[in-house]
Amino acid sequence: MKRTMNSSRMISRRNFLQAAALSAAALSAMALTGCGSSGSGTASSAAAGSGAASGGTTYKVGIVNYVDDASLNQIVASVEARLDEVGAERGVTFNYADYYSNAQADQSNLNQIGADLVADDVDVIVAVATPSASTMLAAVEDTDIPVIYSAVTDPVGAGFDTLTNMTGTSDALNTEAIMNMILAVNPGITEIGLLYDLGQDSSTQAIADAKAFCDENGISYVEKNGTTTAEVQMAVEALAASGVKVVFTPTDNTIMTAELAIYETMIESGIQHFTGADSFALNGAFIGYGVDYVQLGEATADMVVELLCDGKTIADMPYRTFDNGIATINTETCAALGLDLETVKAAIQPYCTSVEEIITAEEFE
Repeated sequence: MKRTMNSSRMISRRNFLQAAALSAAALSAMALTGCGSSGSGTASSAAAGSGAASGGTTYKVGIVNYVDDASLNQIVASVEARLDEVGAERGVTFNYADYYSNAQADQSNLNQIGADLVADDVDVIVAVATPSASTMLAAVEDTDIPVIYSAVTDPVGAGFDTLTNMTGTSDALNTEAIMNMILAVNPGITEIGLLYDLGQDSSTQAIADAKAFCDENGISYVEKNGTTTAEVQMAVEALAASGVKVVFTPTDNTIMTAELAIYETMIESGIQHFTGADSFALNGAFIGYGVDYVQLGEATADMVVELLCDGKTIADMPYRTFDNGIATINTETCAALGLDLETVKAAIQPYCTSVEEIITAEEFE
C-alpha cells in the first residue's frame, strides 16, 4: 500500500482540480436538471474519498504524510479506511483523495502542501508525524482550518497541547519498558548503542529517557546519528566497528526509512536492533515495540468525524495516547542472530501486553 507523490503533481494539483471541476460542472449542466447542491458547498467529487451515499454532505479532508515508511503509510491507510467506513454509515463523503500529499521528508514540499491545502479551503488537515504537524500549524495561521495530527510522539514538547486549533493522537513510546526488554534478553549487558536522527523531534525525549535508564543501571552508551539513509548506513557501520551488540532506536522516521538498508549489516555484525514501532521489525529489525498504528489511524479518523460531524471542538478533544503494549519479533532476524524465539518471547513477555511475530517485508499488506 505504498503511496508516492512527485513534486510536479503536488505543485500542480490545485490547477488540475480546478480544470476538472469546470469540466464536470459543464457536463452536469448539460446532463442534469433540478439537482440542488449537497453538502458543505465544496466542489469536490462525491466519489473521491469514497464511503458515502450520493446526495450527502462532502467534507474536504487534507491528509499530509511526512515520508514513505511502513509506519506512516499504515497510519494513512487506516485513517482513510476508517473515514470510508464512517462515511458509508452516515451517508457523507470524506474527500481525502483529492487532498492527499506526501512530502517525502522535504520541508519545501511541506510548505507548498500547506499553502495548497489552505488555498483549497479544506475542512480539516490530518498531519502525520511531527514535522507535518508543525508545518501545517504554521500554514493555517490566520485561518479557521483545524489540524488533527497523528503519530506526534511528544505533543507537549512540541507545544501542541495548549493550542485551540490543533489536537490529535500520540505514539509516545514507553522507553523504560523497551529498555527492560533489552536487559531481559541480554542479562549483564554493559553497553548499548543509540541510533537516531538528531533532527527528529520524535526521538528527543525517548533518547533522553534511554540515557537516564542507562545511567541508573550502570550501562554505557554509544551514540550515532544520521539524517539520510547514506548517513545512517555509515552510523551503523560505526556502531558495528565499536563492538556494540544491542542498538536502540525510538520512533524515528529517518531510521525507519533506512531500516531496509541497514538490517542486514546489523545481523551480520550480531547486533540486536530494538526499536519503537512494529514497522521496524517488518523491515528487518530484531524487535519493534510500541503502539498499534492501525488503532492510531482509526482513532485519528474518529477525531476528524467528531470534529466535522458531531459538533465537537478542538477544546472538547484533548490529544490521545495509547497503551504501548505490543512487541513484535522478526522471526527471521531472531534466527539469523542465533537466538531462540521462545526464549526471547518468554524474556520480554513481562514488559508488554502481547507478543507478535513477523517476517521481513517491504510494506504492510
